[in-house]
Formats: sequence, C-alpha cells, structure tokens
Amino acid sequence: MGKSEKLFRKAQNLIPGGVNSPVRFYEPYPFFAVRADGSKIFDSDGYSYIDYCMGYGALLLGHNYSSIINSVKSQLNKGSLFCVPTEKEVEVAELITKCVPCAEMVRLVNTGSEATMHAIRLARAFTKRQKIIKFEGCYHGAHDYVLVKAGSGVAHQGIPLSEGMLDSIVENTLVIPYNDSTLLERTIESNSIAAVIIEPVIANMGLVLPEKHFLYNVRKITQQHDTPLIFDEVVTGFRLALGGAQEYYDIKPDLATFGKAISNGFPLAAIAGKEEIMQHLTPVGRVYQASTFAGNPISVSAAIATIKTLMKNRMIYTKIDNTCGKIVKGIRDSSSSLGLEINVNSLGSMFQIFFSSNLVRDYTSAKKSDVKLYKKFFDQLLKEGIFVPPSQYETCFISYSHSKIDIMNTVESFDNALQKVRS
Repeated sequence: MGKSEKLFRKAQNLIPGGVNSPVRFYEPYPFFAVRADGSKIFDSDGYSYIDYCMGYGALLLGHNYSSIINSVKSQLNKGSLFCVPTEKEVEVAELITKCVPCAEMVRLVNTGSEATMHAIRLARAFTKRQKIIKFEGCYHGAHDYVLVKAGSGVAHQGIPLSEGMLDSIVENTLVIPYNDSTLLERTIESNSIAAVIIEPVIANMGLVLPEKHFLYNVRKITQQHDTPLIFDEVVTGFRLALGGAQEYYDIKPDLATFGKAISNGFPLAAIAGKEEIMQHLTPVGRVYQASTFAGNPISVSAAIATIKTLMKNRMIYTKIDNTCGKIVKGIRDSSSSLGLEINVNSLGSMFQIFFSSNLVRDYTSAKKSDVKLYKKFFDQLLKEGIFVPPSQYETCFISYSHSKIDIMNTVESFDNALQKVRS
C-alpha cells in the first residue's frame, strides 16, 4: 500500500469524505501532494505530474514562482497579520483599479464565495430589490444565494440543490440557461430583479464559451432595466486578460468579483465596481461586510507581485494562449485520427474535453457528456504523469511555467490516453 492510500484511509476517519473540498476526491483515492514547482506537482509516493489543474486556475504563473515567493518571504519577516490598515492594501487596490475597467473602488476579501455573496448583498441594498438571476451551471461559491443548479463539484456530485438551504432564499434565485438572452429579457421584464450574476466564460461545468453577442445582449438588457450586472471573474480575472473577461470582450459590468489568479495561489479575493454601489459597504454605508483576514499582508504581497509581473510583461498572455492552442490542436488531431467523437472547448489559457458528439454550449449539453469515459481518460492520464481536474465539469488551465517539453509530453500522453478510451 502506497503512502497516498494510507493517508487517505486515515483522512477518512478524521475528515468527512477524507477531503476538505469535494472536487479533490476521485476513486479509488486521490494522490497526496508534498510539493510543486513550475508546471509540476509531486506526490507522497514519489511520482510527479504535469499539472493542468493549477489550483483550479489560480496559478497563472505556475507553482512556486520566484518573484511571488520572494515577496511573501520578505513580508513574513515583518509580520503575517495586523488587523489594521496597511499601505500594501492601498497599493493593491490602486493596481486593480488601473487594470480592471469597472473598478472605481475595491474591497478585499478572502475567497470567491465571500466576494460573490457580498456583491449580491450590495446589489440588493442598492436596488432595494430581492430576486437575483443566475445561469445554470455557473458556480459562484458555496453560499445559499447561488447554490442552485450550480456547476463545479455540485454538478459532479449531481446535486441540483444542497440540503440545508433556506426555502426563502432559493425562491429569490431565478435560474435560466446560459447563452439564452431572450429568456433573460423575459425574466427581467416579469420580475423585480436586484442583480444578474454571471460567469462571463463558464469554467465550472467544463469550459463553456459565450456565443457571439450574448454578453453584449446581457449588458444591454440589464442596462435597459436598471439592473446591476455582476461579472463573476474569480476564474477569468487576470487570467483571460489583465483586465479579465470585461477587457477581453470590452463589456463593463457594474460589479465584478475576483480571486484565484489575482495572487497566484495565495488566498485573496476582491469585489470591484462602481463607486455609487461600493459606497454602500460599511463603514460608510449600511451593507455589513467584515473579515479578520481580509487584506492580510501575506496575500496582498503576493497579489502586488503578481499584478506587477503581469503589467510589466503582457506577452505572458501570448505565451500561455499559444501553449493552450498547441495542446488543443494535438487533442483534436488525435481524436480525429482515432475516430473519436469529442468536443474540445478552449479560450485563452483554458480548455476542456467533452466526450460528446454534441456542441457544448450550456448546462444541458454539458450534462450529456460521457462522464465514465472522462474518468477512464483521467485515470490513464495519471498513469502517463499528467494531472487534469478529476471532474468532467471542471476546466484545464495552462500556466506561464509550462514548457515546450511539457507540451510535447502532454500531446503524446493525451494521444495515448485517447487510444485507451477508444479501446
């Protein structure tokens, strides 16, 4: 019995399900990581893997990126938590306002879940309305406001609605299909809506892209009905472009939430948006939000180093986008030669394979994918030394640290795995 298996058996007696997040579990047991560097992650049994999970999108620059780590080490020598304001908090807020089109003001929090929860609360306070609209398969965190027909681990577990949620909250969350602006307009016209929240590019039911004009129509409809639009950019922020999806698509929401790549793997998130809405937060407004660890100097130091790196070298985006393109081309060439019916959705540094002959454009089409074939594919890739997200309903991410050799090995390994899936 290997060390990872022993650790998992022990964990099952101490941690529900043996993991601290359900997306980390897969049968028969997950490997346990001991370290990571660049594009590689290493487990407790001595195996290494080229990592395409990359902290579910957080590690844009790669594991253990030197300038980030050095910045954090420098701060550690000065203290890890003060719970009073610091100059670095002001600096990172200023950097975000320079990069993000909608960011007139910024409030730092710890996680994407916190950010979306408070953004929705802000919108409700600003509009004095109750109901919100979200889209099927979009994952906005594990809080009651949005845990209805969500993506990510919720979709993987097959749970349309978590137990323990208040009926009154669920009743105020209206869910419509992604890429359907006609139904969005009808729903807003027939309801008093506090906000529309959306992943501009969905990375939590696999990768699903907005169809032409969809985001433009969403913005137009929400503006016509004086309804705040919230872009959940926890995944796309600082990854799809320096200014996120709103820069990439040239569409400015009223509020946006950020996390993951903003600090290259350190726990930090942010709410950004129009001053007239953001000023409703306490202590100037009456929307309460507070956190002991918000704006802690360790995570903020990592964010400053990350954002400055991206600002100085925008060619980083060109490199990782090209890397993704080469891998996706390799996958499509292999599947074509093998006669496999698969779909590969990709954008920028993100991609995902769907074992389906149908175009994947929303939650319904994503759920038609063959998850058993995906599991077989995942298992074979692990044997090949490639780690992709265990769930069909997650997304693969490229980092700046993935090398030309990584690409060659990945394309070959994907071809081998697809051959096994076919047999």
